[in-house]
Amino acid sequence: MNESQIAGVLTPILAQFGLELEAVEIIAAGKRRLLRVVVDGEGPQGAGPLLDDIAAASKAASEALDIADVTGAAPYTLEVTSRGVSRPLERPRHWRRNTGRLVAVRLCEGDTITGRIVSSSEDVVRLDVDGDTREIRFVDVERALVQVELNRPRAARSEDEEG
Repeated sequence: MNESQIAGVLTPILAQFGLELEAVEIIAAGKRRLLRVVVDGEGPQGAGPLLDDIAAASKAASEALDIADVTGAAPYTLEVTSRGVSRPLERPRHWRRNTGRLVAVRLCEGDTITGRIVSSSEDVVRLDVDGDTREIRFVDVERALVQVELNRPRAARSEDEEG
């Protein structure tokens, strides 16, 4: 299996469902392989793809991979997944899609800042850090992760979560 060939087959298929290919991971699992395809997208509210979109794209991706024969003869299991909160925020669109979420940001200089994403542009993110707005340039970020909140403040929730 070749990740770049697989990406070449999947990118246009995923685009039909409004999804972007984030990563292709091939993981050995005994005699089989796990082919994990990580996707992202705007979704109807601009905060990421819906499960139904991912499910439909998964079926189409499986059919396309079978036809293209880029996976070789070895058996594999296809897993199509969204980015999830465990993946770092790396691109401006990741920050934008997580507006309102709490993030831990490790800066290149070594400091770690935890705050809520207020807004972002192509170059900077604005965080609410204990009531103060702090602007951080993306070039100064070493790693940033969304923090899981079991009791997320009501004002930070999007309308579709409150439904």
